[in-house]
Amino acid sequence: MAHQSAVNPSQVVQLGQQNLTGDKRALYLKLFSGELFKGFQRNTIARDLVMKRTLKNGKSLQFIYTGRTTAEYHTPGNSILGNSDKAPPVAEKTVTIDDLLISSAFVYDLDETLAHYDLRGEISKKIGYALAEKYDRLIFRSIIKGARQRSPVQATNYEEPGGSQIRVGTGNADDAVNSSKIVEAFYDAAAALDEKGVSTDGRVAVLNPRQYYALIKGLDGSEVLAASLVNRDVQGDAVQSGKGVYEIAGIKIYKSMNVPFFGEYGTKLGGAASGTNPGITDIGNKGSFTQVSVEDARNSVTGINNEYGTQSNFMNTCGIIFQKEAAACVEAIGPQVQVTSGDVSVIYQGDVILGRLAMGADFLNPAAAVELYAGTGTAPAAFGSTYPANNS
Repeated sequence: MAHQSAVNPSQVVQLGQQNLTGDKRALYLKLFSGELFKGFQRNTIARDLVMKRTLKNGKSLQFIYTGRTTAEYHTPGNSILGNSDKAPPVAEKTVTIDDLLISSAFVYDLDETLAHYDLRGEISKKIGYALAEKYDRLIFRSIIKGARQRSPVQATNYEEPGGSQIRVGTGNADDAVNSSKIVEAFYDAAAALDEKGVSTDGRVAVLNPRQYYALIKGLDGSEVLAASLVNRDVQGDAVQSGKGVYEIAGIKIYKSMNVPFFGEYGTKLGGAASGTNPGITDIGNKGSFTQVSVEDARNSVTGINNEYGTQSNFMNTCGIIFQKEAAACVEAIGPQVQVTSGDVSVIYQGDVILGRLAMGADFLNPAAAVELYAGTGTAPAAFGSTYPANNS
């Protein structure tokens, strides 16, 4: 006797289908894509703090600088044909897309079947984290590069302001984690931005965790200066999350493990205090990702078409302060996910999960960028392509 099914197959609800038709896994794939994007958004802070543009049908994007001009009194009877000095001067900056940035993993079908947790969701988050980490690091390095530059507008008598470098403390590397000295540097930076005509709208700072917590630990009253900086309306979890310190001199503060700090990402740990080491006690068992050297990301490296410098360029850097116009990020492909399927999945009994991103970053308005440095009396030198002094 033929086997009789208790349930008609046509009545089975396919939870992965969209509107009960088409691919049975369609919604599962979209769920994974969303997981990757959430992982990316949760871990990147630079994307919304600088000028971001989308690029299509091209390899680079041009930004135009317009310098200032003068005003003069009109002489009756004279024709008005523009200033005799031909002002305002105009210059340009081009930001190029780097090669495709990817992060991928292979998920074996059997492993996914045996796992008691959402294997793809976890992998997607880690892929998003990896892309976000690289994204932030390149933008932060571009801002530091701009802080060491003169303005692209350098016509005779019409040179616009360039970047600023502010020394934290008086020459010791451990000044970089001294809350009072950090605060003094913030006010110096705010004054420099004001003097260079940079808008107060969108001014932010990015510090490493040790510096951030040095600022908020005064909540117990031990450091009155630091305690006075904390927004008293956001205590507890908000303070510890990285957004509790409201502002210093109108500059909102973020913390990140992706900003260069004495040649490392995150915090430079271990070793005696020196000109390039703040002498912070090693936390032990820090793994492979807690303290990572700033990698070589010069434009001579395969896949990189902009200039982001190498470790030696950041040996005394200890934070950045900037306004939105300091850097530009150009995206040709935003954070996306791709997953194999069909015959490929059958042959390999699993899927390759790929996250991808195509972007490039560079400084835009040097006047809006400030680099904090410590441990040396000489400001770190410019790197990459620079704008030479005007000799005309």
